[in-house]
Amino acid sequence: MKRPFTYSIINRLNRKLRAAIIGFCGSVCLTLLMPQVGMSQATEEVDFSFMDTALPLEERADRLVRQMTIEEKIGQLVNSAPAIPRLSVPEYDWWNEALHGVARNGKATIFPQGIAIGASFDPDLAKRVASAISTEARAKYEISQKMGNRSKYAGLTFWTPNVNIFRDPRWGRGQETYGEDPYLTSRIGVAFVQGLQGEDDRYLKTAACAKHFAVHSGPEELRHEFNAEPSKKDLYETYLPAFEALVTEGKVEGVMGAYNAVYGEPACANPFLLQELLRDQWGFDGYVTSDCGAIGGISWKMHYTKTAEEAVAVALKSGTNLNCGGTYLKLKKALEKGLVTEELIHERTVQLFKTRFRLGMFDQASSNPFEKTSSEHIHSETHVQLAREAARKSIVLLKNKNNILPLSKEIKVPYVTGPFANSSDMLMGSYYGISPNLVTILEGISDAVSLGTSLNYRSGALPFQKNINPKNWAPHVAAESDVTICVVGITADMEGEEVDAIASANIGDRKDLKLPQNQIDYIHQLVEYKKGPLILVVASGSPVSLEGIEEHCDAVMQIWYPGEQGGNAVADVLFGDVAPSGKLPITFPKNVAQLPAYEDYSMKGRTYKYMEKEPLFPFGFGLSYTEFEYSNIQVSKQTLKGKEDVTVTCTLKNVGNREADDVAQLYLIPVDENADTPKYLLKRFQRINLKAAESKQLSFTLSPDDFKLFDAEGVKQWMKGKYKLVIGNALPSERSRELGASAPVEALVLLK
Repeated sequence: MKRPFTYSIINRLNRKLRAAIIGFCGSVCLTLLMPQVGMSQATEEVDFSFMDTALPLEERADRLVRQMTIEEKIGQLVNSAPAIPRLSVPEYDWWNEALHGVARNGKATIFPQGIAIGASFDPDLAKRVASAISTEARAKYEISQKMGNRSKYAGLTFWTPNVNIFRDPRWGRGQETYGEDPYLTSRIGVAFVQGLQGEDDRYLKTAACAKHFAVHSGPEELRHEFNAEPSKKDLYETYLPAFEALVTEGKVEGVMGAYNAVYGEPACANPFLLQELLRDQWGFDGYVTSDCGAIGGISWKMHYTKTAEEAVAVALKSGTNLNCGGTYLKLKKALEKGLVTEELIHERTVQLFKTRFRLGMFDQASSNPFEKTSSEHIHSETHVQLAREAARKSIVLLKNKNNILPLSKEIKVPYVTGPFANSSDMLMGSYYGISPNLVTILEGISDAVSLGTSLNYRSGALPFQKNINPKNWAPHVAAESDVTICVVGITADMEGEEVDAIASANIGDRKDLKLPQNQIDYIHQLVEYKKGPLILVVASGSPVSLEGIEEHCDAVMQIWYPGEQGGNAVADVLFGDVAPSGKLPITFPKNVAQLPAYEDYSMKGRTYKYMEKEPLFPFGFGLSYTEFEYSNIQVSKQTLKGKEDVTVTCTLKNVGNREADDVAQLYLIPVDENADTPKYLLKRFQRINLKAAESKQLSFTLSPDDFKLFDAEGVKQWMKGKYKLVIGNALPSERSRELGASAPVEALVLLK
């Protein structure tokens, strides 16, 4: 049929102009512009009413997708979705990363790694960081669209955050997470999602994605094939809470299925995870993507199905909308074999376009508050200073013998040494962007000290291997120095994803928790020669065992992978511009022998909740340059029957002589010992700034649900008995007090 002339004109209009016309007067405009034929006839080939923003979202997506051929629909179900010119659907690649800054897409601000954000215990900071990231992402998206760059990493759908539980410190990807505690992970994760997605009622700023769903935290070598079978108690108590919070509270737009199987079914083909939990119980209305290559792995790695056609069928049926990879292109064969229906393909495609509509990809720019984000926001000075603030707040002071820190900026002869003292790679961690302003530790210190200071530097040791030249003067310089600052640790080359950690002999994971032996040897050489104090600065994304080292150091500082402003932030803390305030989001064991088998997903003996052995540094621990005093704890009700909220208050005072932040932590502790009951449960936390001698009243409200514990079937139960409510600035253990944490305050409550 020959198309009317006016129709041909409309069909050639670009997407923005079509959207403007339809947005101005509704889809009826097309009828008015085509008087010689009725709307139904004029739109037999293409109906652009899906651009009408007055229509419900579901209907818009459905109207668009119904006009696609089956081949076109299938093409939209892979991450690299091709254009459909006749429908004005541009090509789009869903794969993008924003773990601690826009990643793999050129210039962007590099914020501290995820584990460092966890160490801040600061959801507000997490939200501000994520908001800055999404602002840069929007600006970069506008530029890339104008230049026709629609490649991978150039879109608005970010596969962030990683809210897996860092259950074992050997996991190389633990650095991406917010730590070992489900509550902390939930609070930081929800805030990060809110920052990425924005607060507009209609449009998403960017689309966040909770990964990797579910029960996924190593080993990297086995991630494509292992079957996790946690107890129902561990599943609901430890592995699911953060995902549930991101869906129900954060309204996260995407969820990524993990590589592994859960209870015998691959996570991306798991009706229990993707339908029963995610959509039926939690009310999820976003899209599900596979981890990259996971759909193909259902057949050729897991051997769960015999053929790829069967693999795509079970994944699609179970609820996976998007295939990161190309295996879903076999859906046409699966359809021909009767393994899936065209209706199901249509339904899964509609869900993907709902996300694209929420991002405003088919609407006129004037209706979207995020559409005109200018390039001046990319790596702006405001964002650079935010990166510095985040790095400062994440630094954890683990030891400070005789209050050697902070140092004076007028120090005469400081010595900076160690394999990572002048390393840019150490700052970045995994999944990073590109910054023109990476500040190493050496650079930060050199910019902080007096111009009259005789600052000296030698690396002294290679990062991961012994020095080839047996002659090394670097240790002797410590004998001539007033203070030695040694920067050691590991990088994302040694711990990380299986395909990226090129210095790892364990496919990205760590075999033990020690520093590389050459670094240990070098530290001992410094101990032998040093004249003044030795300050150890440790960079890592996971716990480092300092057995045999810590006792020889005057101060120990954990800096994680601190981002582009790491050097300035470390200098800020070393020289006292700010007091350290980070807290450990994960337990630091003394050695690997304290850990259960890595492959075992039982929580027995793991994390601060169930660990029986005394750690080197406890969860929640971190020193300051001042002293804090907790006192006068009160509870609104001491006998509880599960019907009322309970308010817990106490007084926090800065009894030192300088301003600083502290992180108050409220724990629930069952008095009646039971091997199946957690020893401690973090229930609330709050970061507070106090001036010298200042006091503040802290108040925490607990709901009846906060007092429930998980039974063997994973059901929350009101378990009668005595419980302690304890507030302090570290895990309320003897080890925390030995290391210098404030004395906690506690109150007893009775559950009846």
